[in-house]
Amino acid sequence: MPVIESTLTILILWAVIGYLLGSIPFGMVLARLMNLGNLREIGSGNIGATNVLRTGNKAAALGTLILDGGKGAVAVLLARLLAGEDAAQLAGLMAFVGHCYPVWLRFKGGKGVATFLGLMLALAFPVGALCCLAWLVTAVVSRISSLSAIVAAATSTFWVVFLGPGAIFLLSAILTLLVFWRHRENIARLREGNEPKIGQK
Repeated sequence: MPVIESTLTILILWAVIGYLLGSIPFGMVLARLMNLGNLREIGSGNIGATNVLRTGNKAAALGTLILDGGKGAVAVLLARLLAGEDAAQLAGLMAFVGHCYPVWLRFKGGKGVATFLGLMLALAFPVGALCCLAWLVTAVVSRISSLSAIVAAATSTFWVVFLGPGAIFLLSAILTLLVFWRHRENIARLREGNEPKIGQK
């Protein structure tokens, strides 16, 4: 973990900012703007890019992916610029929490995969890039979004150890556990062999 240099007030401030950024439900916003219907009534009911893709609108799904990833990256980069590395890591963690448990949606948000990848890219670009590569390769081979997310998260801590940004080891481990927790139902379906593939309604 990073050296704690910021005051408690500064850390709380960036925790709140990170949470608020993460809690913006871009999938639902784009779905409404593009008249794609209520995401809660489509597919899995999730607010992320994978479920947006089930509307049949690839542009909306791509936009959701970029914006959900972007809010995680922005939280990290802003906090790092204006406060420091300790605030950046906390803001990134809370952006992930905000996406998964947004107050605006009664704490029923997404799985946090795009936000996880975005904040990892901002925290340590080589690690984030390798996580994205792990997601992409798994997605191409398996066509299963949840499995791709699990593999990307599971490899993140390995990449941290291998590449050396030890200050984010604890955060990457926490995020990995959270990704697994958010995908617990998907993991059960993967074991049963009935997890839907990407784009499948």
